[in-house]
Amino acid sequence: MILGGLQKLTLLDFPEHVACTVFTLGCNFRCPFCHNAPLVQGENTPQYPVEEFFAYLEKRKGILDGVAVTGGEPLLQKDIEEFLGRIKEMGYAVKLDTNGAFPDKLQSILQKGLVDFVAMDIKNAPDRYEETAGCTGILEKVQKSAKLLMEGDTPFEFRTTAVQQLHTAENFRDIGRWIAGTSRYYIQQFQDSGNILEQGYTAPTKEEMETYLQAVREFVPKAELRGIS
Repeated sequence: MILGGLQKLTLLDFPEHVACTVFTLGCNFRCPFCHNAPLVQGENTPQYPVEEFFAYLEKRKGILDGVAVTGGEPLLQKDIEEFLGRIKEMGYAVKLDTNGAFPDKLQSILQKGLVDFVAMDIKNAPDRYEETAGCTGILEKVQKSAKLLMEGDTPFEFRTTAVQQLHTAENFRDIGRWIAGTSRYYIQQFQDSGNILEQGYTAPTKEEMETYLQAVREFVPKAELRGIS
């Protein structure tokens, strides 16, 4: 297991939990607007010792009740199931963030009850997916993962980071058609963290975000905005 860091306390990353967030190194996507470029590329990023992470969890029992596992892309890790299982054995609830590109791994994790909540990115409408994800050959896998979540019993959310140069209201209407019926879907406003993979990307205006939301709500009535500035 290759870890890239630990946020020791979050009240936002795992709904209804006092949690920490652990970051894995590496990602198979190259979204040009990604705000975690050092984690995605895995270059010049110090590794966080796995046993130090578990020692921290041991000390925080009774204070924390959840762990959010994010990245990068956690399902790239070959021993991800063992890692999640060990967290669960310590009595913590587990949230997994994923880009959905590994449906077989996701299915195994869900079937074994290794996570309590999944947050999956929906990068864009199908016809712009590869452009937005910065790679090819992944749409069918992402669609399979989305279907697994929508047909399963594990609580989940879908979310899209809206970028002015990559998204339109019609794109969000197509996303809505794709995930119609889901109960949790969030459109997040892009924020330039200073560590993005490529320059030249900007946040949609508040008015544009509202337009996106109305487009999605034709198919996902409970969709919401998140992180508006």
